[in-house]
Parts: sequence; C-alpha cells; structure tokens
Amino acid sequence: MDTIQTIKWDNNKVIMLDQRKLPTEEVYNTYEDYLGIAIAIETMVIRGAPAIGVAAAFGIALGAQGTGVNDFESFKFKINSICDRLAATRPTAVNLFWAIERMKTCMNANAEQPVEQIICKLKDEAINIYNDDISANQQMGKYGQQVLENGMGVLTHCNAGALATAGFGTALGVIYAANHAGKQIHVYADETRPRLQGAQLTAWELQKHGIQVTVITDNMMPSVMQAGKVQACIVGADRIAGNGDVANKIGTYGVAVLAHYHRIPFYVAAPLSTIDFNIHSGKDIPIEERDSSEVTHIGQTQITPDYVDIINPAFDVTPNHLISGIITEKGIVKPDYTENLSKLLA
Repeated sequence: MDTIQTIKWDNNKVIMLDQRKLPTEEVYNTYEDYLGIAIAIETMVIRGAPAIGVAAAFGIALGAQGTGVNDFESFKFKINSICDRLAATRPTAVNLFWAIERMKTCMNANAEQPVEQIICKLKDEAINIYNDDISANQQMGKYGQQVLENGMGVLTHCNAGALATAGFGTALGVIYAANHAGKQIHVYADETRPRLQGAQLTAWELQKHGIQVTVITDNMMPSVMQAGKVQACIVGADRIAGNGDVANKIGTYGVAVLAHYHRIPFYVAAPLSTIDFNIHSGKDIPIEERDSSEVTHIGQTQITPDYVDIINPAFDVTPNHLISGIITEKGIVKPDYTENLSKLLA
C-alpha cells in the first residue's frame, strides 16, 4: 500500500497536504521558512502528534538555512529562537518537544563544525526523524494487528492514520497491517466534534485504501457498541504520562468509558516518543484550549446563539485503568504501565 504523503522535504522546501481542505480537495502547500511551518501547525494545516514533530524538525532545518550567520554562538541563538517559536504552537503534543530537543542535540553535538556543515547535519537529522516515524509506525502495525481478528468491527476516534504521522499511521496503521495480513476489518469512525477529523480525515483515508468504513456521529457510539458491532477500540495519543494515562483528542475518554462498560478492549497506539516520563500522571499534562469558533461554527455556519459561553479543550485524559494495552514500535505494553513502560525504554 502506498502511504499518503502528509509531509515531505523536497529540494530544501517542505510540502504539506492541507488537511483543512479534506475530504473535498487535495491541496499541497509549499513552505520555505520556519514561520510558515509554525503557522501551519497552529492552524491545523498539519495535525497529529507525530506529524507535528516531523513538521517542527523540518521547520528548524528550514530556519537553519536562513540564519545568515557564520559563527556558532550567533547560529545557536537564532536556532533557539526558532525552536521557541515552534514550541509555542501546540502545548499538548509531546512529540513536538521531543523533535525540537532532538534537533538541538544534533546542533550542539556538531558545535565544532563550520556552521555550513551544521546546517547540513540538521537537515539530515530532520529527514531521519521523518524516516524513523514511518518505520516506528510500520512496526507498531505488526505488533498491533495481532489483537485484531478477521471480521472484527473496530471503532476509532479522531484521525491517527498516515495523515497524523509522517506516513502509515498509528491506530490506523494497526488496521492497515491487519488488512495486509488478510483480515477483513470494518472500521467505525466517529465524527469527532468539533473539528470532525473522524468524518473528514479518517473516512477519507480509509476509503482511499479500500478499508470498509462507516461514519457515525459521536453520540451514536453507545448504541453501536450496545448492538455488538464493535469488538475493539483503537486510538492514537498526543502525550502518554509515565503511569500510562493518555492525552488524546477530546472525546477519547468517553470512548474508553463506554468500551469499559461494554467489556470491549480499548487500545492506544503511539510511538515511544509520545511517552513523557517527566510527567507522572495525566493530571499534569497541559491541555490546549482552542478558539471558541470551532464550537460555535461548522465551517462558516454559526450553530450557537451569540455571546453564549463556550469551552473548547482540544484533548482529554484517559486514565490508565481503562486502557487494555499500549501498542508501541517495541511491542504491546500491558499494566502495570508505570513499571512496564519503564522496562520497555530500558
């Protein structure tokens, strides 16, 4: 299966599929500077934690080419400023900060090299981050597909496919791998209010790859489970605390609670870069609050009264006791998560 080209480095420019225009238009934007990348992340031209990390790495590589300085200290100052701007784009997705730190480490490790060489090293490191993400996703798929059986109905939330990564996908990557293994999987994609990533992105991506998909509204989820149509749930993650609590798109917690009630296994698929051992539990994960217009409007159509109060958290936290397993590129982690996640990294 060919992977969807979410983002790529091309002749010292970055090409991104504009996900805001899906599913009706396939438009690719070209970026030549880091500020354009930062705005693309903020405005959700690109979204999904792994994809955001790759975009940030590419943004730093672009920024490095435009510093216009030749001494290391001046170069480092400018790169750190670029990193600060990119770090301010989305606070919850830890892959963003992981990628930024990896790029800084690369810069500092080559401090004795001429700046021209450091610029080349940063570009190479960004491309390595891109390639590593695809490889990790494919490995996740190989492990994760083992929990799926032929003929299963699988519910997913938001979009955790190729569109949310450098390619292949996390949660959807597990489904693609199951499909490669000859298993027929029927995916139920809830629409995922308020930005409708399930309806607009997951359904588009699965249909493009010939996977059977049914879109349901978010509040249909309990009755679909009750009717016995769902045998497993798989979602992605934007940040996983050291104890296995998972921050993911708003509504994920509700999926996990309903799955627990109906005795349906609930899996999270995410690369190791999504695990934040600096955060002990989910209560310490920063939750991004987005603009109220995402709730008050669908597209250009206003659906709420003027001046009504709105809250719009982009993510929620699913506690670890509701999670059947965390699928990573090194295997499937089961409870006790505090102990077993640490063992996995060790």
